[in-house]
Amino acid sequence: MKILKQVAGIDVAQKELVVSFGCLQEDLSVDLRASKVFPNTPKGHNALIDWVKKISTPDIAVQFVMEATGVYHESLAYFLVDHSCNVVVVLPNKISNYFRTLQVKTINDYTASQAIASFGLERKLDCWQKPDPVLKKLRQLCRERNQIIDTRTVTKNQLHAEKTEAEPNTGTVQRLKQLIIVLNKQIAQVKGEIEGLIKSKKELGEAVELLTTLPGVAVLTAATVLAETNGFELIRNKKQLTSYAGLDVREKQSGTSVKGKSTISKRGNRYLRKAMHLPALAAIRCDSRFKSVFTRLVGKHGIKMKAAVAIQRKLLEMIYTIYKTKTPYQIDFETLTKKEKQPA
Repeated sequence: MKILKQVAGIDVAQKELVVSFGCLQEDLSVDLRASKVFPNTPKGHNALIDWVKKISTPDIAVQFVMEATGVYHESLAYFLVDHSCNVVVVLPNKISNYFRTLQVKTINDYTASQAIASFGLERKLDCWQKPDPVLKKLRQLCRERNQIIDTRTVTKNQLHAEKTEAEPNTGTVQRLKQLIIVLNKQIAQVKGEIEGLIKSKKELGEAVELLTTLPGVAVLTAATVLAETNGFELIRNKKQLTSYAGLDVREKQSGTSVKGKSTISKRGNRYLRKAMHLPALAAIRCDSRFKSVFTRLVGKHGIKMKAAVAIQRKLLEMIYTIYKTKTPYQIDFETLTKKEKQPA
């Protein structure tokens, strides 16, 4: 029977790769042919390519599909692209949602890799490309700054707790203060590197300048969003973006008896979600349009945090629209962009 498509589904872990190879037949049936484990090392990556070449049909391209598992998938993805392979990187929430539709009772690395292979065979997926080197470095710097700030927050809490004790240890207080000074210097240093990197590329500088016309969005927020999305490289619409950030709404409702609370999925890029928190609060304070939306939502359900999350989602969507349309933010921004899209 004629083969239409070939996929190697890869479940990535820190030390090993569990791979399942499958084909889509002419009658649209899925045939999972083989599975094998490889070490997640350069030697294992070479062995993976050799194994796939042996069991695949030569005249049909093979797609290598994997989940975005932290940073453990990156070395494999880079290696495969460097060897002219078709690579697809899928968000974990898409695979987990697909897994639930399968009649699988046993959940382990093998069944996970088979689910990834089946997902790749049944869906039309965009190929992953290496991120822009400048955006990749920008992402590293933004994440480093985020981690240093988290460390400073922990240190400040420790200092407060030590000072509040009945008999504070003078040496401990002094060391914590010195550590905070060091962290502040590191934060300023990383911020300077981020700003220098933005200025080094004209297109990036122009994009950041455009995005900062949005209320609440400063240089670091714009840089984080662009870095974490690789300049919206594989983002096709606003819905896909909110899902990537984990700001998509999950509802559980069935008939009249089951009515669960709607929540955001949080199954996405946590750096994007965190980057939108303070800008959303600033937009609510400073912009009348966002303030009125926030007030209306709070009046509807009475939950301020839920309304603030909705503003985060709206702000992220507007960042995407501004970037794509190259239109600076105005108070009637959406009305203007809709008019521009209408045929003359």
